[in-house]
Amino acid sequence: MNLSWIRNPQVSAMLLLGAAILGLVIANTGLGPGLDDVKHAHLPFSVFGLDLSAAHWVTDGLLVIFFFVVAIELRYEFTQGDLNSVSKAAVPTIAALGGVAIPALLYISLAGADGAKGWPIPTATDIAFALGVLALFGRRLPSSVRALLLALAVIDDLIGIFFIAVFFTESVSLPHLGFAAVAIALFWLLGRAYRGKRGSWPLRIALVAVALLTWWLVAMSGIHATIAGVLLGLVLSPAPAESARVQLEPFTNGIVLPLFAFTSASVAIPQVPLNELSPVFWAIVVALPVGKLFGITIAGLIGQTALRVPKSERVKLSELIGISLLGGIGFTVAMLMNELAHRSTEELIVEGTLGVLAGSLIAAVLGAVYLTVLSRRYPPVDTTAISSRNDEEYTRRTDSE
Repeated sequence: MNLSWIRNPQVSAMLLLGAAILGLVIANTGLGPGLDDVKHAHLPFSVFGLDLSAAHWVTDGLLVIFFFVVAIELRYEFTQGDLNSVSKAAVPTIAALGGVAIPALLYISLAGADGAKGWPIPTATDIAFALGVLALFGRRLPSSVRALLLALAVIDDLIGIFFIAVFFTESVSLPHLGFAAVAIALFWLLGRAYRGKRGSWPLRIALVAVALLTWWLVAMSGIHATIAGVLLGLVLSPAPAESARVQLEPFTNGIVLPLFAFTSASVAIPQVPLNELSPVFWAIVVALPVGKLFGITIAGLIGQTALRVPKSERVKLSELIGISLLGGIGFTVAMLMNELAHRSTEELIVEGTLGVLAGSLIAAVLGAVYLTVLSRRYPPVDTTAISSRNDEEYTRRTDSE
């Protein structure tokens, strides 16, 4: 069965949005309490010491696969793609830092003492959703815009993953962490032994087994399990990494991300007036679209000027504003950090989730409208040429070793 259509960023964005809307609608009907019971249900037995709810099997289990795929993309960008030199990586890195710092400061100024620990929530950018909106409404824009958005979002998510590891880990089991490091080294060695994009079935089985072992060890260590996906994706050699990415993308785009969006968005909307919602809600709603807009735009301009990027290679201010608006679509990673930051207060999790949904929706709508208007300034795209370039890119990446 040909599932290549699911890799399309437009399709991925629509599946994400549809799943989130469906979860929100069901949670606010008579089926809501039953759905909540399912989300919090545990298996009658632990799995090798892990006792997770159904929702945590999604956030701590399936979501690891998404981060694994993202890490593969990140490794490619750092070695062969748009970030393969210090100078190329500097501008999106500076822009990403601005897009992290300004929303965090804006959130802290609005959230109050009770919600202060949620400051990392509005720092995240949803890679799949942001690229999907760009693909839907900014198809005429030059490829440099997509390259900068991808680089910025990947670096942004890497910073978010760092926040998860540092700020949302309560205790660490050093023995489990040490064995996880050994497993990651073994995974790297197995990847080096992989030859050709087909590989051998015993080697593939061994890679999967070691990956599962690494995930279990990291989960047992106390560090959030998504870190395992990132580390495994970064150390895997190019040929098996690209093969894994191509095979896993339909699964992550079609099942993992929509299921996570459905699970995270399925919250009951509080029956209170808007002026009675907590400062956490309003802080996220403002920090995502506004903080990202100013943070990414200002930092991006400073980066291009300070690094003396030639004018012919610079991203225009009008294009940078469009990228900044899409950067405000926090969604997946923002909702994950919201759950981790407020895990001891159910009410704040609900209001934080609503804040992420509202803030991301505002950013998405503003970005879509802005890109639609901006795209009219550019000539129509040659879809045949784009398809040909994509085929060449795929061939080059699968043949690299």
